[in-house]
Amino acid sequence: MTGSLLVAGTTSDAGKSAVTTGLCRAFARRGLRVAPYKAQNMSNNSMVTADGAEIGRAQWLQAIAARAEPEAAMNPVLLKPGSDRRSHVVVLGQPSGQLEAHEFAGGRKPLAQAAFAAFDDLTSRYDVVVCEGAGSPAEINLRAHDYVNMGLAQHAGIATVLVGDIDRGGVFAAMYGTLGLLDAADQALVAGFVINKFRGERALLAPGLATLEKLTGRRVLGVLPWLPGLWLDSEDSLALGERRPQGEVEGDRLRVAVVRLPRVSNATDVDALGLEPGVEVTFADSPRGLAGADVVLIPGTRSTIEDLAWLRRRGLADAVHEHAGRGGVVLGICGGFQMLGASVSDPLGIEGRPGACVEGLGLLEVRTEFTAEKVLRLPTGSAFGVAASGYEIHHGRVSVHAGEEFLGGARSGAVFGTMWHGSLECDELRRAWLREAAAVAGLPSFVAGRTTFAAAREARIDALADALEEHADLDTVLDLVRSGVPELPVMRGGLA
Repeated sequence: MTGSLLVAGTTSDAGKSAVTTGLCRAFARRGLRVAPYKAQNMSNNSMVTADGAEIGRAQWLQAIAARAEPEAAMNPVLLKPGSDRRSHVVVLGQPSGQLEAHEFAGGRKPLAQAAFAAFDDLTSRYDVVVCEGAGSPAEINLRAHDYVNMGLAQHAGIATVLVGDIDRGGVFAAMYGTLGLLDAADQALVAGFVINKFRGERALLAPGLATLEKLTGRRVLGVLPWLPGLWLDSEDSLALGERRPQGEVEGDRLRVAVVRLPRVSNATDVDALGLEPGVEVTFADSPRGLAGADVVLIPGTRSTIEDLAWLRRRGLADAVHEHAGRGGVVLGICGGFQMLGASVSDPLGIEGRPGACVEGLGLLEVRTEFTAEKVLRLPTGSAFGVAASGYEIHHGRVSVHAGEEFLGGARSGAVFGTMWHGSLECDELRRAWLREAAAVAGLPSFVAGRTTFAAAREARIDALADALEEHADLDTVLDLVRSGVPELPVMRGGLA
């Protein structure tokens, strides 16, 4: 069997990533060789593959779901927003310049060529390629240069299913309207619909489902239930939300306040903390949000200098200083670590303004300088007497002038800084650090959990696949992969 499927959505965050992840696992369970694919991802959450390539975190997770080795071809174009009008471009896992907003429409032909070549390569090596779209296929202002939604579908005649989030409301209008805005050729490749995040009695949906099918001539292939507590590695910061322990907790609770930076990157570093039963994770964009926290965590950022200025404007820089002055625990990861140092300089303008040099928060004796060469690697080491690992994605070179070594960074008292993303996913390391943080915070009865992060991730993936097996017609979906889209009617109102 050889074929592909495109999972498109009525909106961003409609559930494309979750459905794609679940399909990858469901198809892999059936003995198929499956690869995920997203032609272009716009996200500051990324991951390093075993061969040193950078891809979107969602595609890395989908490869894990597919039981395949993550590789650059699965996300050939990654755009990492550095500002509202500029994105850093990663092509086949390596840095490839910048893309300005005014170039977004017409300046992407070389990117489309690279993306299509990667897709063709994957289809030659796998039984099924499950493609995830981006945004909505009804972004008609971008259709002429699209290569991630219907442009991709047209490239290889890919059957497309449209996912809509019923929890947002208006899902029937969104599905009908999305299809209606497509031209006849694109409509011909949309084979059906999947409704996501439904709560309640399925029978109440029946009249709406019947009407949608009658008006469009396409089947609703699944109605997926709301899955409480299910969250996956997100592509962006839209999904960030507090994670509070559920029910009774053994011992003291450790309160972690994560600074919600405007250009946060690799926010998935927080996920492992959110799974710990005794850890309460909240997100803060003002000094009030840090009040009462035991730990302040400053995550990575795509624009260290600009987000450092934002910290100062919001009064958060002073709040972090006050927290540290009281003996509170501070953890900075990658860009957050760089902010904790004495200075950050950007002589080449890697982040934007050549020659920029600013003072850091001064909580660690380190200095950062941005260089042209990007570091992409999977480091290993140890801390607190246990093994540790992670991944590095950065242009900044940090020189440490004082303090203890800590995971490629430094520690001074209760202030920790590391260049390693993902280190908190190491179970023994996470527990050891949490015990240390709790001791500093004066929480003697805090109990580190027994959560195994990798097992928790596998359980979430399997829960998605189980939901698709139970609530979607996967046999029909596989027929679409194998045989393509049957002849379907063109909706009135479709663009000429």
